[in-house]
Amino acid sequence: MKTLALIGAGARGMTYARLIQKSTSARIVAVAEIKADRRERAMHELGLTADAMYNHADDLLAAGRLADACIIATQDRDHYDEAIKALNLHYDLLLEKPISPNADECVHIARLAQEKGCRVAVCHVLRYAPFFVALKKIIDSGELGRVIEIQHNENIGNFHMAHSFVRGNWRSSEESCPIILAKSCHDLDLLVWLTGSRCQSVASFGDLTYFKEENAPAGSTARCLDCPAAKDCRYDVRKTYLENLGSWPTDTLTLDQTEEGVLKALREGPYGRCVYRCDNDVCDHQVTLLRFENGVTATFNLSAFTNRVARTMKIMCEHGEIRASETAGCIEVIPFASTGVAETDARVIYPARGGKGHGGGDEGIVQALLDMLENDGAVMSSNIAASIESHLMAEAAERSRREHRVVDVREIRGE
Repeated sequence: MKTLALIGAGARGMTYARLIQKSTSARIVAVAEIKADRRERAMHELGLTADAMYNHADDLLAAGRLADACIIATQDRDHYDEAIKALNLHYDLLLEKPISPNADECVHIARLAQEKGCRVAVCHVLRYAPFFVALKKIIDSGELGRVIEIQHNENIGNFHMAHSFVRGNWRSSEESCPIILAKSCHDLDLLVWLTGSRCQSVASFGDLTYFKEENAPAGSTARCLDCPAAKDCRYDVRKTYLENLGSWPTDTLTLDQTEEGVLKALREGPYGRCVYRCDNDVCDHQVTLLRFENGVTATFNLSAFTNRVARTMKIMCEHGEIRASETAGCIEVIPFASTGVAETDARVIYPARGGKGHGGGDEGIVQALLDMLENDGAVMSSNIAASIESHLMAEAAERSRREHRVVDVREIRGE
């Protein structure tokens, strides 16, 4: 039976850990977590003893190689130091995305993994979701010819934006990283995977337009629970969190999922702040134009100004088009007709819906990880060499947005 250590017992880390504990081929044997309540939860849920629990990643990594592989699911700017120390202990890694906000650090992790003979897989879980696996198979079948152009939308959802990127951990590009990397390296990775090509050049435009003080309702205050304008505000925390006790996003505030416990977290913590008066600086909308080395062009649009959290995509090929909607759970395959009125042999595919986590992507990546650990020469689709490309694209997009120019990705690769 394979063994794994877990660094970071927050929501993402525990998602992977629970799935591993359900398997018959692997077990979590050690956990590092800085928050005491999370350590306690992990110890009981994973059936561990107190001597398997560590207060900090450094403590676990100082104990030597405790398992066959290590999952790193901490905050973005902690990944690099933890990954380097784990690789020096010859751990195989499952590394939460983004690899690092710094491109040089991403490359250093990849090079050290190669030097040490370790395998590093990045949590680009959408590669393993049944919906996107089905989409990839249609493209690779060649039935519609080569891909010419892709239009891809990440509909973040106004409430998701407010929770994660205005009030939450990814609100600041300095504390975490820009939103196109923190949220959308998933999507840039999808584009690399679906086109089968590296990116050549990038132009990007975006701003923080709405979630700032000038748009606050008249008479509103810094915190929601005391705000006289809360009744008519859709971002009032009572509406956002008290109606979702025990589930996302409320379960990220506190382990005490009673109304009293959540209200306490809202009074004392960052999630109780007015969305117009936070210290956020990341874009709430951004459009990116991309040209790939194989000639495919793509547009990618991320936006907070949607009602649902889902991705939509249109893929235009030589002999037909593909329309994909996560919300509807369907993929339309539409071969071209000779005229606008002629019938075409179109069909609609409904891929099997996966579990709750990223449309089955969480289950898929854990199974891929377990399969990799059972096979010494195997590598995962989201291996670090493939996953770095999305990070270089995100860096190019940010340079383009800030400097108002088209960025050749080769300049970043050269650096």
